[in-house]
Amino acid sequence: MSKLFLVPTPIGNLEDMTFRAIKVLKDVDFILAEDTRTSGKLLKHFDISTQMFSHHMHNEHKTVDGIVQRILNGESCALISDAGTPAISDPGFLLTRACIQNNIDVECLPGATAFVPALVNSGFPNEKFVFEGFLPVKKGRQTRLKLLAEEARTMIFYESPHKLLKTLNNFVEYFGEERGVSVSRELTKLYEETKRGTAKEVLEYYTQKPAKGEIVIVVEGKK
Repeated sequence: MSKLFLVPTPIGNLEDMTFRAIKVLKDVDFILAEDTRTSGKLLKHFDISTQMFSHHMHNEHKTVDGIVQRILNGESCALISDAGTPAISDPGFLLTRACIQNNIDVECLPGATAFVPALVNSGFPNEKFVFEGFLPVKKGRQTRLKLLAEEARTMIFYESPHKLLKTLNNFVEYFGEERGVSVSRELTKLYEETKRGTAKEVLEYYTQKPAKGEIVIVVEGKK
């Protein structure tokens, strides 16, 4: 059946791949991958031979119409990202929206995403939370931080290792050095680590021990 499937892939540990995800990737007519080299290793591991095409932030505006037309013509498509759930700080929104606008069925499988274990591991209230993804690099960063300083709900951010200290410094400056912070990195991988403490304590820790790998920061809301 012509349909778009959004298929989560492991964020590290390949055992987190679901049976259903493997079946869908084997059954669809073609797969769209953020990086075909990275996803190629995953497909090979699970013996998936479905044809794969590149679909990433630099070409998605140009390719969406053609993909929609293929699905309208009767093909089924699966979208995967390098790790985790498509469209969560990864390509996927534009294609999903275009499919919905063209009355194409869209089905998102449940599966791995980095921010959920990081949130639960933090120990902060999680009945209500705000997912912020990546903060603006330059323009709008200060404005966003000033706004979030008043946020009462738990906040979740993604960050790269080389920008972690800058972001933690920002949290100390805008949220206060006593604000609770939890940094999870390399989730599901061999060197998984979660560091909890005040913004000042966590900043001091990673100043002395530079972080590596994929990072999720969870910040306590304003009390």
